[in-house]
Amino acid sequence: MTAEELYNRLKSVQPGSVLCTYSMEKVEQMLPLINEINERKAAQDTVILAHAYCAPEIILGVADYTGDSYKLSEDATKVTQKNILFSAVRFMGETAKILNPQKNVMIPGPLTGCSLADSITAAEVAALREKYPDYTFVCYINTTADVKAACDVCVTSGNVMKIVENLPTDKICFVPDRLMGKNIIDEMKKRGVKKDIVLHSGFCYVHQTYDPELIQFFRSQNPGLKVVCHPECQPEVALLSDYVGSTGQMVPYIRDLPAGTPVLLLTECGLVARMQYEYPDKQFIGSCSMCKYMKSNSLENILETLRHPEKAEHIELEEATRVKAKKCIDAMFHYANL
Repeated sequence: MTAEELYNRLKSVQPGSVLCTYSMEKVEQMLPLINEINERKAAQDTVILAHAYCAPEIILGVADYTGDSYKLSEDATKVTQKNILFSAVRFMGETAKILNPQKNVMIPGPLTGCSLADSITAAEVAALREKYPDYTFVCYINTTADVKAACDVCVTSGNVMKIVENLPTDKICFVPDRLMGKNIIDEMKKRGVKKDIVLHSGFCYVHQTYDPELIQFFRSQNPGLKVVCHPECQPEVALLSDYVGSTGQMVPYIRDLPAGTPVLLLTECGLVARMQYEYPDKQFIGSCSMCKYMKSNSLENILETLRHPEKAEHIELEEATRVKAKKCIDAMFHYANL
């Protein structure tokens, strides 16, 4: 890749809506790292999966597959390389390992946690099961392998409504995201579906910061504004939004908007950067909300992982845990396809 090719990809990322700015000088500094990464991954039979919330230079410079956690887990089942370098957080690497036990999965970032995934443990699920013995336990994909192994059905932000509606039970315990859980309750009421849904107390620290006042301010300043939010946001925010959906569902919605449409995208700003590159005919406004865990992934630590894979964080799961967690994920595919 040449500096001009990389610059043409990154120059559409606008400072102000995300905290990234790319001059030719900065691109020239990145280029040796990017070229070495691309050379090493090919030589070392390694594929790079990068979540949409990662930095633009990762998404547009070295990633072979990009998307949300669900899409990337699916992509991981299709790759032929023996090594998967997952530029994301640990629970996503675990999901890839659950579905691909024969693959070597590595996580490069130093902050591999997630405020949402780390808000519940398998022991807490066990305690909830004692309290609610007749309930079906539904876990968001943003959970650890141990939690998935302790639950009945996994869901994503894209299929959660369909799965909850299709479950042959009225009693559901949804973990760990209480904000998404409240949005599920509201949506079931709209659909006329009666479900007794118990919630946990977890939340994503990035998405919970958005509030109705933010939307009202930007609407007052931008006629014709389309507000797009993630279901991890507060119900009051979802109610005022024009579209609520997963990272993967937001993309086609934004793609199909008329040219020149102002868009307020209420999710981690890595997706905003990708949308600016893919759909430069739209007008993206608003401030940046960054995930410190996702943004701990960098070109430098990706390269260090490839240079010294023996020092990298490799995802290892007990086989009993992996099998139970896969059963939970398999149930997701079953109910999502009804």
